[in-house]
Amino acid sequence: MRSTPDDDKSDHPLRRVPLFDGLTPRQLAQITKLMTTITVPAGRSLAQPDERGREFMLLKEGEAVIARFGRVIAIRGPGDYIGEIALLETQGRTSTIIAKTDVTAEVLSRASFASLLARAPGVASRLRANLEHRLAGLESDSGP
Repeated sequence: MRSTPDDDKSDHPLRRVPLFDGLTPRQLAQITKLMTTITVPAGRSLAQPDERGREFMLLKEGEAVIARFGRVIAIRGPGDYIGEIALLETQGRTSTIIAKTDVTAEVLSRASFASLLARAPGVASRLRANLEHRLAGLESDSGP
C-alpha cells in the first residue's frame, strides 16, 4: 500500500511541537517542504536574548544549551526544537542558545512560513491559537 500525505503519521517530528498541534499530516508535510538543513559548529550561537527571531529549528543531530539570565535552563538534542515563537511573532528571543556540539538542524524561516500562511488561512488560525497558549506559559515561567 502506498503512503499518502493524509495518512496518520503520528511519528512525524513536527508533531512533537506544540505550535503544530492539531495540524493534519498534509499540513505538516507542507511545512516540512519549506525547511532547509544547516550545520552549526560547536560553540556557535544559535540565538541571543532580544535578537529578533527569524526562524524555527528542529534539531536532527547534536546538542544545544539554552540559558536564561546566565543560567542553563535546558539542553536540547535530536528531535527537540527551538524558535517556534519566531514563526508568528516579531518579538526578541527569550534565551541564549549555543551549540554544545556540532548541530545539524532543519530550519524553517519566518518568510517561508508566512508565505504558507497566506495560502492556507486555516493553518494560520490554528497556529495562532496554539501560539497564544504557548506564550501564556512562557510568561508565567519568565523572571530572574
